[in-house]
Amino acid sequence: MRPSIAAGCLCLLLPAVALAAGKKGTQFWNLTGETLSEVSLAPAGTKDFGANQCVNDKDGTVDFDENLRIKGVTPGRYDLRLKDVHGRTCYARNVEVKTDETFSVRDKDLVDCAG
Repeated sequence: MRPSIAAGCLCLLLPAVALAAGKKGTQFWNLTGETLSEVSLAPAGTKDFGANQCVNDKDGTVDFDENLRIKGVTPGRYDLRLKDVHGRTCYARNVEVKTDETFSVRDKDLVDCAG
């Protein structure tokens, strides 16, 4: 009887563990073709850029085709300031950010590049 109780408890816990493991948080997917040293977000239409999200990565940069965990940002539309490791700064405008989803920026999304 005890093994069946343990098995029953395990069956109840596994879906909760799987659900928790499936949540990766909000992530940025770098499809710019460059390694980025800065990814900062501001509410769309403003210049109120927050902290550099690259500090959330173990090496402080986001390689091409790498995901970066975004912290301290609520869902909404944002302008992104992106700086690559060569010193070029570009912007991506009006990007939608959703909770626990991945958003991406491609090289064709970049505007107002300088440097």
